[in-house]
Amino acid sequence: MVRTRFTEEFGVRYPLVQGGMQWVGRAPLVAAVANAGALGFLTALTQPTPDELRAEIARCRELTDQPFGVNLTILPTINPPPYAEYRQAIIDSGVRIVETAGSNPAEHLQHFHAHGIKVIHKCTSVRHAVKAQSLGVDAVSIDGFECAGHPGEDDIPGLVLIPAAADRITVPMLASGGFADGRGLVAALALGADGISMGTRWMATVESGIHEKVKQRLVEAEERDTQLIFRQLRNTARVADNEVSREVVRRLNEGAAFEEVRDLVAGARGVKVYETGDVEHGIWSAGMVQTLIRDIPTCAELVERIIGEAGAVIRERLASALEPAAPVGA
Repeated sequence: MVRTRFTEEFGVRYPLVQGGMQWVGRAPLVAAVANAGALGFLTALTQPTPDELRAEIARCRELTDQPFGVNLTILPTINPPPYAEYRQAIIDSGVRIVETAGSNPAEHLQHFHAHGIKVIHKCTSVRHAVKAQSLGVDAVSIDGFECAGHPGEDDIPGLVLIPAAADRITVPMLASGGFADGRGLVAALALGADGISMGTRWMATVESGIHEKVKQRLVEAEERDTQLIFRQLRNTARVADNEVSREVVRRLNEGAAFEEVRDLVAGARGVKVYETGDVEHGIWSAGMVQTLIRDIPTCAELVERIIGEAGAVIRERLASALEPAAPVGA
């Protein structure tokens, strides 16, 4: 058993989180994570409408009686989704935990808190974590440069970012980006975090709804098999290395505008990757941590393994590294 401030304040058995993942955070995976004693998040915008989000929350409740949450990612877009309606669907459904990410969560925070909902805000820098804390979030998730998805523009890896944030943050803090096993959990706790949030590792589980060929690609991939796209646009995203992501990087390096790569990076193409298993068809997210993924376990097996490994590292490797105290008077 590994207890932290996070497990105590959020009512989960283990300090392990399955963060929101577009097109991946659906009810079967989230429920399996919850049943294993970790905290899973449905991804609100994976659902085409707020009513379909309500239905997905209800579906998740049919599969688990354990705590789970909903991720609401707020990003600037030309045609923004109806965030207020998605927010209301979350509130109406009685969800008790929300993960926000992207833009400033202040507008949504007041509504969630008015209904007793705890909010975890995902950040990619210390300054943004401090700002989120000042707004009153209940916890922060600090996302290092190693992560899949959007790592921010500062390029600070977790080994520096996590303790730097821990020195400034007083609410519970999760470490994100680069975590897959018990060694990572112990390292995060040592650096000042209260738990870890994983994305890529949960993708390669039995209950993950993505195609088996995508899962197998994660097992086979190494740490260098990702691409950073949109660097020139200051909207960096870490995605799987494939023909499409390399083409996007090439065109942008040659001065192309976003409009010239829009079709390549369309979300519809990424969804097809997960549905068909054609890993070359479009852009899809993967973190550097894929090099540590060597199998496709159930969520229960993964959680049991991580907690077991963490306990062994603490009891055996770390304890044996301590020299016995010298006798008094020696």
